[in-house]
Amino acid sequence: MPLRVPPAPAPALRSVLTALSSPTAVREARTPALLRAPGPVAPELPLPVHVLDRVTADGATATRLAGWRFLIRSGERAVAAADTMLTPDGWAFSHFFEGPYVTSTERALRQAESVPQPYQPRLLSVPELYMLTLWLHGDCAADAATGHPAATDLLIPLAPAPPGIAAHRPHRVAELLPVLTHRVTPKGLLITPA
Repeated sequence: MPLRVPPAPAPALRSVLTALSSPTAVREARTPALLRAPGPVAPELPLPVHVLDRVTADGATATRLAGWRFLIRSGERAVAAADTMLTPDGWAFSHFFEGPYVTSTERALRQAESVPQPYQPRLLSVPELYMLTLWLHGDCAADAATGHPAATDLLIPLAPAPPGIAAHRPHRVAELLPVLTHRVTPKGLLITPA
């Protein structure tokens, strides 16, 4: 398997496990698929969620770690996801959710496993476009909580993708980033001189 899934911070995983064992947290999550899941559920595939904050005129990016996302598996498929966030006291459970990004993430990860080069999977959010991508980082030994997309890294837009951007089509960062920056509104992504 060419994907090198980074380990999540232990407190982030513990917070998700605690939430999964709490009937109140699961019941109030508004995730019917999680409530109806047959058999035991387990958090898998921790992915750091980075937010694209800034692009310089020469194409360099600035990202920040926003949290860790775990796919919640029941049997053979993911039925929901759990997000964690960093608080002043450390990593904490944020919320459960379901919907198209759960199945799309699972599909993109399967797709990425067929790529011959090893990658470290991450998620990259572009809030101004309501877009989420699977970010395949080429440096598998890198700290998953830091860094920025390299020109040769791959981005796989998750469904639903913004109009005109095909979901589940891998793009090199150097190819997709100019398209994203062009589409962001003037009030959105900050573009600064190089």
